[in-house]
Amino acid sequence: MPDFPIIRFMEETDIDGVLRVEHDAFQMPWTRYAFENELRHNRFARYLVAEWEEEIIGYCGVWIVLDEANITNIAVHSRHRGKKAGETLLIHAIDLASVYGVKRMSLEVRVSNTAAQSLYTKLGFQKGGIRKSYYTDNNEDALVMWVNIDEYKKQTNR
Repeated sequence: MPDFPIIRFMEETDIDGVLRVEHDAFQMPWTRYAFENELRHNRFARYLVAEWEEEIIGYCGVWIVLDEANITNIAVHSRHRGKKAGETLLIHAIDLASVYGVKRMSLEVRVSNTAAQSLYTKLGFQKGGIRKSYYTDNNEDALVMWVNIDEYKKQTNR
């Protein structure tokens, strides 16, 4: 049994598992159609899943456009938090972006989600600006965070 989840590219057959994570993690979850569209039609999208004992326990989406990338979503099922799945997913997403020649990666995170912010900071993300009323479920602001991939690679020897 591995100490960390297995990270691999998401396939359409993973959508049911990803939706279980999505509904557990978010008040306004993405739909099946949204994930199908991302996998089938969005040439900029790359999605990873975290698998533990043959169960999808988390996922991460990233859009890669030229030399920039944006984490569209990242989530781990509440039953599996604390097992480093989120950290492992994000590291793999950064490494994937690096392979595509990405120089800078960004993401948005709720200003109230200090646990996620701590993880992102641990991996070299820096605080940028604020997107006012970014989250439509409660009009909460989003903190934009970014990381310079070359700096990340130097700090982590990757």
